[in-house]
Amino acid sequence: MQKHKNFWDRNAGLYNRFMRKDRAAYDEMYELIRPVVKAKTVLELATGTGLIAKHIVNAAAHIEATDASAEMIAEAKRNNRSAKLHFSVQDMFRLPYAEASFDVVIVSNALHIVLQPEKALAEIRRVLKDDGVLIAPTFTHAGNSFPGKVKAFFMKLAGFPLHSRWTSEEYLRFLRQNGWSVRKSAVLKASFPLTYAECVKSEV
Repeated sequence: MQKHKNFWDRNAGLYNRFMRKDRAAYDEMYELIRPVVKAKTVLELATGTGLIAKHIVNAAAHIEATDASAEMIAEAKRNNRSAKLHFSVQDMFRLPYAEASFDVVIVSNALHIVLQPEKALAEIRRVLKDDGVLIAPTFTHAGNSFPGKVKAFFMKLAGFPLHSRWTSEEYLRFLRQNGWSVRKSAVLKASFPLTYAECVKSEV
């Protein structure tokens, strides 16, 4: 875990530049997210430099945006102009929030890079209200084209911590197997297929 945190600390200053190539997909994703967070209390895990939080905060009542990397959070705080948005360093496996604290939890492009994504989902379930919504967009690398596979290879060489290579269908199945009912999904065109998943708690 420390090695992965170091990767994100080292690359915090480059993150926004790296993500620019997927701006169109992210703009589409913001449009999907805004109606869900309207006037809601939101937790975002693995916020990185706060790209998503900053683009949706005007719709939300309040956003707690967290990341394990202190350098990422320092970058996020730099241009935060909203009193409704609070950034902090947190471990998604051990969150400091009480049960049923949030209307919406967002975890974007993180479940495929952690060792035990099912444990992260269990912690999300704990802090999310029973009628709350989980928004979990994730790059689904397994269905890549050849250029995508080449990109993934070089990212791995650079130390990018990719642990789960799901297709879109495999990823949605993973969510269902871990206590979530997928109420909406879409595959957005990005550097890698970006599977948008909107979920509610199901019986386990």
